[in-house]
Amino acid sequence: MGDRFILTPYSLVEPLPALQTFSQPDWHLNLRELPESAQQVGMSMLHESLASKVAEALRSGDRPVSIAGDCCSVIGVAAGMQRAGIDPGLIWFDAHGDFNTWETTPSGFVGGMPLAMLVGRGEQTMPAAAGLRRLAEEHVILTDARDLDPGEKIALERSEVNRLPRVTDLLTFSLPEAPLLVHFDTDVLDPAYAPAMSYPSSGGPTPDELSQVFQFLAGTGKVRAVSMSTWDPELDVNGGTAEICMRLLRVLLGM
Repeated sequence: MGDRFILTPYSLVEPLPALQTFSQPDWHLNLRELPESAQQVGMSMLHESLASKVAEALRSGDRPVSIAGDCCSVIGVAAGMQRAGIDPGLIWFDAHGDFNTWETTPSGFVGGMPLAMLVGRGEQTMPAAAGLRRLAEEHVILTDARDLDPGEKIALERSEVNRLPRVTDLLTFSLPEAPLLVHFDTDVLDPAYAPAMSYPSSGGPTPDELSQVFQFLAGTGKVRAVSMSTWDPELDVNGGTAEICMRLLRVLLGM
């Protein structure tokens, strides 16, 4: 099984030319001419093309590795897996819960909602556009989610999502039986080690702790797709954050 890298150089619908410079010759670029219309229309176009690329990779025997500037892109990855006949279990690494809906969000930021959308909560415009069937909450693991909004925290506590406060808790937790989709939001890292984040949150795992968990997951042989939401390239003056995050991604892929 080879790894097929798919780069979506956008944050929601804003192009990220600095992120596009990371593309390698064998990577697949997910670029679209986006209309000047509602934000979710443009995002759904990106998710649709990403889902097609993910499904194509899986049908060809490759493992899709999505790299994008925001967490909503996971909608396209999960939809692509389903198109290829895979209903995945989901492991979500993030400093935040991404479990807000329009009823709980204090900011109105759609980038704080994708995990809720994936399990069928809140607005379903983007999952429906990608043809996504909701993921079962009991097959979702969220870690470490140290920075939660009040309403989001209550929603998670009342859900069937498995929340593990420390990433190292995964080492002794029973993983879903299904093939795994692992989502790695790089801001899960302690910003002392990876400071170039748009929404940093103090605390979090060290690179060594996360590497230990990623090595464990790689060793299970169950990781069928990977999604990574990146650092902010404009803030990464010396490239140190990119180096740490890409090194960790390689560990997760067993490279």
